[in-house]
Amino acid sequence: MQGKKFVSPLDRSPRAHNTDVYGCSQVFLARLCGQAQRYDDMVPLLKQVVKRGVELSVDERNLLTTAFNNVFNTRRASWRTIFSIEKNEYKGSEKHLATIRGYRIKIENEIEEICRDVLDLLDQSLIPNASTGESMALYYKMKGDYSRYLTEFVSGEKHNRAVICAYNAYKIAACVAQAELTAAHPLRLSLAVNFSVFYYRILNSRDRARYLAKHAFDDAKAELDILTKEPDDDSILLMQLLCINLTLWAYSDTGKREGISCRKTRHTIGARIEST
Repeated sequence: MQGKKFVSPLDRSPRAHNTDVYGCSQVFLARLCGQAQRYDDMVPLLKQVVKRGVELSVDERNLLTTAFNNVFNTRRASWRTIFSIEKNEYKGSEKHLATIRGYRIKIENEIEEICRDVLDLLDQSLIPNASTGESMALYYKMKGDYSRYLTEFVSGEKHNRAVICAYNAYKIAACVAQAELTAAHPLRLSLAVNFSVFYYRILNSRDRARYLAKHAFDDAKAELDILTKEPDDDSILLMQLLCINLTLWAYSDTGKREGISCRKTRHTIGARIEST
């Protein structure tokens, strides 16, 4: 009698027994790279998975967002370090200023390439093949996010185009999320955080940013207040972030520690994290 096929604990994808053996092996290897924190190795593997031209599973979407978030955030952290060194050098001897500036530009080019890669995958494969409201909301949120990231590192017409692209993508994501996701859904809350930050930092529409963040917080709070079970931890963390942003923005704009109470729900929403 033939025994059951062994499935590694690493391979938890819903597509584990998909006839697309090549695609499954790429997903498995990408997950392995992620566990080893080799995110630069994950990206080309997942790009190949995306280019199969089919809807990604939840597991595959999570791997994709994890990979690109990490390769981007690593370089953004590097850029901030080099930018700080460049400012200090400018105040001093300026001996190595050209070298530092050249390295900063190199990092900026890498960041732009990462953002363009994500946006190309979204436009050419991910969005056209999205078949659920949740995946559609996620992909348009990603399009808004990576367009917003571009605005931090490009200038002139590139900057203007990135701002418009981010705004349009966030608007579509918000419409889909409101129609398809509950108010306390982590994706809908994450979108509210990022869209409100876009209004505040990029468009300088501070009233609109505060309105969007507070509306999202209040809607999620009302939903949590009638829950009979414990809410998702991610939802609580995102509500904390909305709360903190509202408080920081109020203080920055008025000098007063206003905002909203983080403890107006029977579920704990303590302010423990910082805005990013």
